[in-house]
Amino acid sequence: MPAYPRAELEEMIRRFVAANDECGKDGNWDRLAAFYAPDALYTWNNGPKYEFVARGRDEIRRWVMGTEMEGLDEWSYPYVRTLIDDQKGEVIVIWRQLAPVCGDDGRPIEIGGTGGSWFRYGGDWQWVWQRDFFDHGCAGAVFLELMQKGQLSPEMEERMKKGSRMPGWVKRSDFDWYETIADREDAGGG
Repeated sequence: MPAYPRAELEEMIRRFVAANDECGKDGNWDRLAAFYAPDALYTWNNGPKYEFVARGRDEIRRWVMGTEMEGLDEWSYPYVRTLIDDQKGEVIVIWRQLAPVCGDDGRPIEIGGTGGSWFRYGGDWQWVWQRDFFDHGCAGAVFLELMQKGQLSPEMEERMKKGSRMPGWVKRSDFDWYETIADREDAGGG
């Protein structure tokens, strides 16, 4: 895997986080797709049976920034920690998931647990690989509570009904993300 100058990786994450913050303000997540290489891979785990997999910038735009963000356009995801490995060109960030509604204490309702992303940089201000991680149990509990209180967007309620029938969801037995990352490492990191 190629090494990248630390300053370049720091600038990449600075640009990405700034764009993420703007998307959280206006709900237009689509523009984040420009930060991904045309053949980038974006994945996360959806519990014991499913993985989410988007292959290429177009699927990332349509599914990650599109169908997966439907109903979450007013949520915010502030980044709170960043770890950079300039020898591998990888970045790990920890983020929060804040709802657009407040709890009884007056603070935004938050999905508990640890949320984050593991990125691989490919040069030219683009990610070539991303793996998200977050607490599915906490997310489900918050969405269910918001739905029961009538505070969940209708779009998100529809998404919850669809479950694993959403685009990009694949059976875990059909996708091994460990092998995928190893294949990309063997191919030179891209």
